[in-house]
Amino acid sequence: MKRLLTAFLVAGLATGVSAPVSGEEQDDGGWQPGQAGQNAGGNEGPREPVPAVDRGRITAGTEFNPAISVILDGVYRNDFSGEVEDPAGFGGGHDHGHGHGHDHGIDEGMQLREAEITLSGTVDRYLDAMTVLAVDEGGNVEIEEAFIQTRSLPAGLRLKAGRFLSDIGYINRQHIHDWDFVDRPLVSDALFGDEGLRETGVQATWLAPLPFYNQYGIEVLEGNNPGVAAFEGSGSHTITGYDTGEDPLDARQRSTVSYGLDDRSGPRLFTAFTKFGPDLGFDHAAQFGLSGGYASSWQDVETHGSGRVDVWEGDAWFAGVDAVYKYDAGRAYGHGNWTLQAEYFFREISVDYENREPTDWNNDEDEGWELNGAFSDTARQDGLYLQALYGFAPRWNVGLRAEAVGLKNDTLEPNDARTAFESEDITRRYSGQVRFMPTEFSIIRAQLNYLDVPGHGHHDDGAWTFMLQYNVSLGQHGAHQF
Repeated sequence: MKRLLTAFLVAGLATGVSAPVSGEEQDDGGWQPGQAGQNAGGNEGPREPVPAVDRGRITAGTEFNPAISVILDGVYRNDFSGEVEDPAGFGGGHDHGHGHGHDHGIDEGMQLREAEITLSGTVDRYLDAMTVLAVDEGGNVEIEEAFIQTRSLPAGLRLKAGRFLSDIGYINRQHIHDWDFVDRPLVSDALFGDEGLRETGVQATWLAPLPFYNQYGIEVLEGNNPGVAAFEGSGSHTITGYDTGEDPLDARQRSTVSYGLDDRSGPRLFTAFTKFGPDLGFDHAAQFGLSGGYASSWQDVETHGSGRVDVWEGDAWFAGVDAVYKYDAGRAYGHGNWTLQAEYFFREISVDYENREPTDWNNDEDEGWELNGAFSDTARQDGLYLQALYGFAPRWNVGLRAEAVGLKNDTLEPNDARTAFESEDITRRYSGQVRFMPTEFSIIRAQLNYLDVPGHGHHDDGAWTFMLQYNVSLGQHGAHQF
């Protein structure tokens, strides 16, 4: 994989020829390749002049090489007071068995969080393609996104297929370098996992032919997200122990407990969203969004060294609202600019819960287990954040963020009697950051967090964290979303 990445970089840099820049700012709220100058009805408007090319002969890797960019993100973290914990009631410590390998978690000390490599370009007159790879400091490579997208469907329609970040909410579709703070909001991590809602599937969007921005979209996804579409499938848990009997040949004992779950092929997750941007004039801009989704299957398993297995199976849905307001002061390098941003999400998971314990210890693999608790219940959890940014000087801004998860916090944790799920209190976090942007290709950010995770019946002392981040960009890179 490392040799392949090197070959891509060398090929792009050595030729001096790249794909047409396909990252112009779009009126549908984000980077959309191949759509510069296209209005809501699909008619072509003025475009940047491009070299005369026989478009009928274009194939990937002939007329153009892909545009290549590399973004480096490094972080120093110091938890200098208290203990940083997972939000109460959101499954901290459970091993869901999905093997992400690479995540956006930040360890204490200095680290290269990731090197993001993006390759994008035109496939032909019909399609654009984009791949985003994330490489951590251990050399592990993960495909964050890899998709194709139509260029010129009629009537404001657009199709996307592959692996991509969902367009639900506002921050979900953003990569690390797009964030206004070092870390992702708690509600995104707690409800959708440390990668947000990223899936393999197809997306269809429609840009309404209106005098203001109004987009609608649906997504049909495989359904493997640990937060809203967890999936395990069939399987079993086997452990081996030893009897203390006299015959050493009969000492080795084995127990197998089945999960009792079905293999359900995808798609299992379906989402819908809409985004609305009123015309507020030259200096002001706003965007409001509604989104939601339904998972036809939600499965989870927790295994124990004793052979005991906890099993959850059911379905889930979620809904959210987001809003962003921006003020452009018209001064140099963001001086005087304001940004206000907020999101709220609610998630409900209805499941049958079973606790299975081994009963038949023998020398073969026949299953032997019994129920030690079973019931049906519903987990309801939510979260929100509100943040504000102000450009107090050219190339400098300051930001504040307030967050809460578990305002409604009926968890998936069974009580001691295994008759119902437990409830927890609210987890809160407050953050402040100062960012310096020497050029449009680099930033330096300092951030301070205060985290307040509730204990059982009382609030323990909070935890303080300091973080220092650098983020630099090399090569072509598309414009950021609204």
